[in-house]
Amino acid sequence: MTAPRTPSLPAPRRFRASAAVRVGFATCAFLFLYFPPQRAHAEPTLQAPAFVPSPTSGQPAAQSVSLPDALVLARTRGYDALVAAAAVRGAEADVRAAGQTPNPTLSGGVSRRVDCFSGTCSTPWGGFANLSDEGLIEGALTRKRSLREDVAKNALDAVRYGRADAERSLVAQTKVQYVQAAAAQARLELSREVAASLQKSVDINRVRYPRVIDEGQLARVELESMRAQQEVERALREVRQQQIELSFLLGTPGPIPELLVDRKALDFRVPEALKMIDRPALLRAALEHRPDRLQALARVTQTEAAIALARRKRIPDVALLVQYQQLGSGDNPAQPPTLSVGVGLPLPLFYQQQGEIGRAEADRQSSMVERRRLEAMVAAELESALMAFTTARRLVERYESALLERAKRALEITQVQFTAGSATLTDLLDAQRSYVSVNSGYLAELLNYWTATFQVEQAVGKDFIR
Repeated sequence: MTAPRTPSLPAPRRFRASAAVRVGFATCAFLFLYFPPQRAHAEPTLQAPAFVPSPTSGQPAAQSVSLPDALVLARTRGYDALVAAAAVRGAEADVRAAGQTPNPTLSGGVSRRVDCFSGTCSTPWGGFANLSDEGLIEGALTRKRSLREDVAKNALDAVRYGRADAERSLVAQTKVQYVQAAAAQARLELSREVAASLQKSVDINRVRYPRVIDEGQLARVELESMRAQQEVERALREVRQQQIELSFLLGTPGPIPELLVDRKALDFRVPEALKMIDRPALLRAALEHRPDRLQALARVTQTEAAIALARRKRIPDVALLVQYQQLGSGDNPAQPPTLSVGVGLPLPLFYQQQGEIGRAEADRQSSMVERRRLEAMVAAELESALMAFTTARRLVERYESALLERAKRALEITQVQFTAGSATLTDLLDAQRSYVSVNSGYLAELLNYWTATFQVEQAVGKDFIR
């Protein structure tokens, strides 16, 4: 007895892609490799702030920042610096676009003889193909592409100097704002000192009332004490406002912290480069180092390169053409395979780039005038900053040499005399007002001195205080 036969399964069919499918896959692969899908660019994230939110109030805790750290933050996170950096990246992309090699153009087609639609032809089909270099060879021979790249490179240099100039201005603003915050803290300390002194006077006079002083004198002392408390509140408001403005320059994200600046940054000292002022040397240094002047020079060079490019463009753009054509096949085709070589160019009969050349020459003249104007402005800014620096320096030195010490000594002596009964309340209040006035004037002139110092730095384009 024979075993039953197991039916055999049919052999699996092998998938064979048609020619159209294979071409489709090849096309998709080519597009994926040379034109990858664009991904959404994530916004650049700034570095997390150094402060930690308070668990009770939800406000950021106090944060101490030194002047060098503030300058680093301004250069890396300041909004003007970030915008200038983006402009540099855009100019770098323009350089790549200006120096790009043009892609050749390939075109082709298929044809069929018209008389073959109604009858039978031995060779009904034909085809052709065209290849053009799109001015590749001509651009290399005439150096048009390299001239375009020169224009873009000079523009990139100008943008880079513009970034350095934005950083120069941002650093100067940050330094001025930093000392303003330090001055606000110093005024707060002075206001608290005066308020504490007047409160002691109130306590003493309340003990002396009514045996030694009358109600009117006590009311005057209490009034001065309340005014001092008001000044403390105003000083607190000013400190917070200066912190907010400094935080903005530093590009601080999120809630604005309480920035505690270094009070010693306000201490009087003369930079080594400004102890003996040499105006001609400082002016030469300014003309050599100021990035805005270097930017103006780069723009002049850019316009000269633009003139050379405009003149070179008077040579017409020549395109080399290669054509292959065939109609039919076999021994007797209607048109045998034919290879043709040719050129294509516009004839410069009516227009020879006169407008572009004139515009480039006008831009060069404008940039040269702008350079001279900027050099005159550099000299004016430097002289104005030096004048303010010299005046503020003399005033601060006079305060520190005599005025501060005499105002403090006069207040101390008057307080002793008032306690002993040999000075009146009016004398004491006058001495306190004089002490406050002298110290307030000192802080104001000290702030003017550092502002003028940083203006000299900005005018020269060099850092004297780091």
